[in-house]
Amino acid sequence: MKTKYSYKQIWTITFPILISLIMEQMIGMTDTAFLGRVGEIELGASAIAGVYYLAIFMMAFGFSIGAQILIARRNGEGNYKEIGPIFYQGIYFLLAMAVILFTFSIVFSPYILKNIISSPHIYDAAESYIHWRVYGFFFSFVMVMFRAFFVGTTQTKTLTLNSIVMVLSNVVFNYILIFGKFGFPQLGIAGAAIGSSLAEMVSVIFFIIYTWKRIDCKKYALNILPKFHGKTLKRILNVSVWTMIQNFVSLSTWFMFFLFVEHLGERSLAIANIIRNVSGIPFMIAMAFASTCGSLVSNLIGAGEQDCVRGTIKQHIRIGYIFVLPILVFFCLFPDLILRIYTDIPDLRAASVPSLWVLCSAYLVLVPANVYFQSVSGTGNTRTALAMELCVLAIYVTYSAYFIMYLRMDVAFAWTTECVYGIFTLMFCYWYMKKGNWQKKKI
Repeated sequence: MKTKYSYKQIWTITFPILISLIMEQMIGMTDTAFLGRVGEIELGASAIAGVYYLAIFMMAFGFSIGAQILIARRNGEGNYKEIGPIFYQGIYFLLAMAVILFTFSIVFSPYILKNIISSPHIYDAAESYIHWRVYGFFFSFVMVMFRAFFVGTTQTKTLTLNSIVMVLSNVVFNYILIFGKFGFPQLGIAGAAIGSSLAEMVSVIFFIIYTWKRIDCKKYALNILPKFHGKTLKRILNVSVWTMIQNFVSLSTWFMFFLFVEHLGERSLAIANIIRNVSGIPFMIAMAFASTCGSLVSNLIGAGEQDCVRGTIKQHIRIGYIFVLPILVFFCLFPDLILRIYTDIPDLRAASVPSLWVLCSAYLVLVPANVYFQSVSGTGNTRTALAMELCVLAIYVTYSAYFIMYLRMDVAFAWTTECVYGIFTLMFCYWYMKKGNWQKKKI
């Protein structure tokens, strides 16, 4: 099967993305690791509150994926001067959206959470986290546009440096604010939220300084701050809106999953949060290769080399397995070693092991499923990607509600939802890339 890129080239592009994604994941991992030393209630509440934040954040991330697809297409075509306007219109839109969503969260999140969380202790802790975490919208929304620029133009090494700075900042801020070090008050779960928001602020400052000093701003028309241009924004939204909806709905259903688990008890929710963070490492590896594949698919179509797309997809699946499978084997053989990072409670670690085994099995289908899904998005057919995602999520929610809420299966069985999600995503996306009319899509 015809391909254009060697495995070495794919790895060269993917490695910085992988490091940046793992570093971003480490923000949640450090939050969980610190809060696991505070208590089970805080550990469980941070799961619901964290996914609540992510569900909103992923709308901005979805917009940036659409912008990234356009930037990659213009980069593949050699139309570099069109990249700057896409970047700036994206920032204008996302800052406006941050103001709206910040206001909505501050005003309405207490009422929403109070009506859907059964434990008053979990509610109080979750509300405390969200109240401070939403300030991060103003920084994280800008951050994703910088990421879209660097990935779309295949200058991904910058993401590695930025991510290291952000994670180190988060560790320092969390340690100081959660436990009350160096004269600061002991804020607990609120300190985790403030620390994460401050780390995102540091990340944006780094991106601005790096771009100003190291990037050829004139080449990409980044040296010109344009006025608001509705036509450019409309072009971005034509691609992005479906990805935004898809990401929001996807994370909303994950939020529902944690709400379902919360009704099984505070311990089940704490286990679910630990497993969510443990799974972050293989998930970020799978997503790094999937994101690279989506960007390369867009570049290939822009360069008129559609016949290389299928071979490129298969390359990414193979290399994804090469990196993910050893990690899954390690998790299965030495579960206590990895779980010890997140909690110092022995019986909580022991109770988490069956869930970890179930989740590891899910990655056998999640690796190719993610690659194929990002490839569909990379063709520019984001409306088709949304339609397939909605079908899969309907199955996911129905399965979750029946087995968790109705049959009251334990938290380990609850994680079989990831297997269901991966199987149906892979089926739909594989069929589309084989039979669908994506070769001539214009964006």
